[in-house]
Amino acid sequence: MTETIVITSHLADSLVDRLCDAWPGEVVYEADLVPQPRFAGDWAGRRPELDPEGQERWRKVLSRAGITLGFDWMEPEQTLQNSPALRWIQATYVGVAGMVGRLDLDDSDVVITTAAGVHAIPLAEFALAGALHFLRDLPALRARQTAHRWQRYQARTLAGRAVTVIGLGEIGRRTATGFAALGARVTGLGRPGGSRPDLPGVEIGDTGVLGKIIPRTDVLVLATPITSETAGMITGELIRSLPDGAIVINVGRGQVLDQSALEEVLINGLPGGGRLGGAALDVTDPEPLPDDSPLWDRDDVLISAHSASVVASEKSTLIDLFIDNLGRWRDGMPLRNVYHRDLGY
Repeated sequence: MTETIVITSHLADSLVDRLCDAWPGEVVYEADLVPQPRFAGDWAGRRPELDPEGQERWRKVLSRAGITLGFDWMEPEQTLQNSPALRWIQATYVGVAGMVGRLDLDDSDVVITTAAGVHAIPLAEFALAGALHFLRDLPALRARQTAHRWQRYQARTLAGRAVTVIGLGEIGRRTATGFAALGARVTGLGRPGGSRPDLPGVEIGDTGVLGKIIPRTDVLVLATPITSETAGMITGELIRSLPDGAIVINVGRGQVLDQSALEEVLINGLPGGGRLGGAALDVTDPEPLPDDSPLWDRDDVLISAHSASVVASEKSTLIDLFIDNLGRWRDGMPLRNVYHRDLGY
């Protein structure tokens, strides 16, 4: 039996054609029944306002699904009921733990694969950009330009700085090697007992040494998913132990760090009298960041609204991953990026 693939998000015709060419079975894409994108890399989009007839059409489409590209946008909590033949979901993002729990898929036999790796390069680029933004003092540079003031100045360099990257998935590995390539002294930390990749120029350890390494960290990059082990991992005590001028970058999940403590240190300074050099936050807790958050109005904070991973080529890259996995599925080979329910990623 060759499962029917149902596409649950907007996809360009050329990408749909690639899926049809790669899969011997049926590929169903009903463009008028899925959310419409706000920009090229938008998977979530604007939800269509379907009348009862349209809603029933969408449920009938879902009833045929053996494989879906993305989660159902309309009635996700009814996934198992609306798609009784469903065997596999290829997610369009990485952090699926919350959705899996919400949909009661933890105890199901449905295989879930994530988009791990698809966002690695854009997020590594954002982490590097965030560090250089503050190290090279770009906010002050822009202010002097706006004031038409020609003034020589002195900034810091990334080369030689101590960079700690927490999380050794594809995003963390790309980020760590990127910093190392620019001459930083990089340490990558994964979970205790996890894999220890061999990365050029990167010293590998585990998060059991956070209390020792963070006080010596010039740039702290969080690239870890949210799990029971990582939630609240970067405590207020650890944030307050950072050295003068340190930069915090979060491309993982907002709940990994104590955001209230980060705000307090940014506003009032470090206990020893120093100050953080800045914070580049792709993610916050909560999201969206409330309008009255003090983070919005600070020159030493860069906020990217959980969009640092979004690039125009994202959907094409994910289709590459999906097609590779379809070949593996068809041939009975292990899939890439299988979500491990026991680990939460």
